Amino acid sequence: MKKISTALIAVLLSSTAGAATKAACDAASRAALPKYEYQLKRTFEVAGRQGIAADGEFYYVSGSVDLFKYSKDGKLIASNPKPFDGYQIPSNHIGDIDVYKNEVYVSAEWFSDGAGKDIQIAVHDADTLKLKRTFPFNAESGQLEVSSMAVDSKRNSVWMASWVGEESGRYLYEYDLSTGKYKRKVHLQAVPQWIQGIVVLDGDIYLTADDGTADAKEYDHLYRVKIDDNKPNAEVVLEKTFSDFKDFGEIEGVTVDRKSGEMLVHANRGKKIVLGMPKGFYPGYDREISDIYVYKMTPRCPAK
Repeated sequence: MKKISTALIAVLLSSTAGAATKAACDAASRAALPKYEYQLKRTFEVAGRQGIAADGEFYYVSGSVDLFKYSKDGKLIASNPKPFDGYQIPSNHIGDIDVYKNEVYVSAEWFSDGAGKDIQIAVHDADTLKLKRTFPFNAESGQLEVSSMAVDSKRNSVWMASWVGEESGRYLYEYDLSTGKYKRKVHLQAVPQWIQGIVVLDGDIYLTADDGTADAKEYDHLYRVKIDDNKPNAEVVLEKTFSDFKDFGEIEGVTVDRKSGEMLVHANRGKKIVLGMPKGFYPGYDREISDIYVYKMTPRCPAK
C-alpha cells in the first residue's frame, strides 16, 4: 500500500473540515439557530433606565423622563432633563431609542400603571438632545403602547414595538422614515413576551424581551426577526439567553455599534417593577442600577 504524505493528509482534513463547517452552517440556517456568538467585553453604569443607541462615536441613553449622551468610555457629555418641552401631545415616558444622521429617535407616550396612550415618535438633536420634530402613530394599526423603536435606513422605515395591550409582542409596526406615514404591521411568529428594545442590523430586527421573571430568577432573552418585505408575518429566532447579567432584573433597550461590531444591551437591577411601574427594592439594594452590557458580535457562519 502506498503511503499518503503528511501534507496530503492535512489538505484532505482541511477540505473535510470545510465541508463539515458548511454543512453545519446550512443546517443552522435551516434550523433557525442564532446568527452570532456574543462575547461579553465590558459593562458600565448609566443614569437612564430605558434605552440605548450608538452612532459609532457616542452612546445615547434614555431614562423614562430624560435623555443622556455618553462618550464610549462611559463619560457623561450632555443631558436633557426636560425632553418633553415642545411636544404638542403630552408625554411622560420614553422607551428605547435610536440615532440616525445626528438625530435621536425617541419612542414617547403617556404611560401609567401598565397602560399607554398618545404614542408618538420624537426626533431630537443628537448634540443638544432638544426636540426637533414629532410624528404620531396611526390608531388604525391597533397599537396601544410603545416600548421601543428603531430606524431601518435600508427600508427607509421606522419600526415600533409594543409592551402591553391586546397586540403586545404580536406585531411590529412600520412607518415611513421620511414622511412618518404608517406602512404596515408584521405578525411575529412565535410571539416574544414583553418586548423592551429593538434594533435593525443587515435587514434583520433584533428584540430584547423582559420575558424572564426576576422573582423566579429567570433569564431574559434576545430574539432575531427575519423580515420579508413581501410577507405579513415574520419568523422569530431565539438569538441569546442573558445568563451573564450581574443579577436578575429587567432588560431594556438594545443597539449595535456598527463601527466596533458590538451589541449594547441595557438592563436594570435592584428595583421591583410591577406593570412597568417601580414598587420598592429587592433585598441588598437601596437604589436601582442601570447597566450597559457590551458584547462583541462574531458571525457563527462565514458570509456566502
